[in-house]
Amino acid sequence: MLPRVLEPEVMDTAAEARDYDAMDHAAVNRVFVADLLKAAPALSAASVVGDRSARFDANHERSDAADAADHWDVLDLGTGTAQIPIELCRHTRGVRVLGVELASQMLQLAAENIPRAGFADRIGLRRADAKALPFPDGSFAVVMSNSIVHHIPEPRQMLGETLRVLKMGGTLFVCDLLRPGDDAAVHRLVQTYAGDANPHQQAMFGASLRAALTLEETREMVQELGFLAQTVQQTSDRHWTWTCRKPSSGT
Repeated sequence: MLPRVLEPEVMDTAAEARDYDAMDHAAVNRVFVADLLKAAPALSAASVVGDRSARFDANHERSDAADAADHWDVLDLGTGTAQIPIELCRHTRGVRVLGVELASQMLQLAAENIPRAGFADRIGLRRADAKALPFPDGSFAVVMSNSIVHHIPEPRQMLGETLRVLKMGGTLFVCDLLRPGDDAAVHRLVQTYAGDANPHQQAMFGASLRAALTLEETREMVQELGFLAQTVQQTSDRHWTWTCRKPSSGT
C-alpha cells in the first residue's frame, strides 16, 4: 500500500482554482447528487425554507443570511467552485445550500458560477475553515462534502465538526477519494479519468489520490466517532462514501 502523501490543505492560487473548475467533474457530481437524494429523500420534496435571496459581501466573510444557519437546508463543506450545490439545485425545488470554502480563489469562481447557473437565490457562500465551523450546534438538516477529506492532515477533527453542526436525526453524506495500492494504480486512474486533462490537472488528480485515505483508515476513523464501520462503503474504483444519520437525543 502506498503511504499517504499530504498535499496542500488549501488550493488557493488562481491557476489551481481555474484548472480545478475546468476539469470535467460532471459525471461524478451527478452520481454524488443522485446518491445524496437517496440518502436524504426529503430534499426532493418542496422547499424546506422560505424564498430568501442569498447575500454576502465581496470577501464572503460575513452576511446576514449566511450568519443565520436556519436560512439554509444543506451545508456543503469544501464547496470549491460550487459545482455540487449547483447540481443539487438543478435536481431539487427550493432547496437552499450554504457552501463553505477556505480558498478565496475558489470562492471567487463560485461567486461567478452560481448566478450564471441561475441559483443566486438558493446558494450562498461563506469563507470558513471546515475544522472550526462558525455555526451553532445542530444548525443543518443535511451536511454534505465531496473531496475535502484528503486535503485535511487530520480529518477526524473536520468530521467531528460536521457532526456537531448537524441536527439530531439529520443526514451526513461525505464522499472522497480512495488511496490506490501502488504507483501503477495511480497512473491507471489518472489516465482513465483525466487522460484528456492538461499536465497540471493530471498532476493535481494524482496528488489527490496519494493524499487520500484507504477504506480501512476511513472506517477506523468513523468508528472512533461512534459509528459502525459499515456506514462507510467503497462506491467506485476511486471513491468511498460515508452516509449516516445523527442519533436523536436519548437513542
